[in-house]
Amino acid sequence: MSLLAAPDPSWPARAQAEAARWRGAGLSGLVTIHHIGSTAVPGLPARPVLDLLAVFADPETCDAARPVLCGLGYDRLQDRSPAEGHRLRLDDPETGAMLILARCLPQAAPAIARALAFRDALTRNAPLRAAYTAVRARCAARHPDGGDSYDRCKAHWIEKTETRALEKRT
Repeated sequence: MSLLAAPDPSWPARAQAEAARWRGAGLSGLVTIHHIGSTAVPGLPARPVLDLLAVFADPETCDAARPVLCGLGYDRLQDRSPAEGHRLRLDDPETGAMLILARCLPQAAPAIARALAFRDALTRNAPLRAAYTAVRARCAARHPDGGDSYDRCKAHWIEKTETRALEKRT
């Protein structure tokens, strides 16, 4: 089985439905939820995992959301760094496959602008999407089980592209 799946037109609707579920959970301080990552870019092959970026008013409301989200079926992942926020995953109860990877960040976090600039740049730029598809295909071939090795393989390209996208926004 390939790490990357063909684009699925249902990804945006599924992300919207999950965002509605979060909003219905009464999360104090929740400002907005963005669908980010490859599944948010029309026509882009992706790991079939929805990436959500939940923006909270401040670090305290971000922290307070974790127990509520665990009540919605999410498991907390080990935080990589404060800049990446709290990470949670939602798995398919039948297969155990990850369905959603969510990051919760306070609205002042610079990572929010980086993620949105990257998503928007890919959405607007077909050659950039093609280049990213090639990078991810190469990384998937090297690291077919995905995980941190796959993420590290593509990290430098993403970081450079995010930086350029941010510069164009300003």
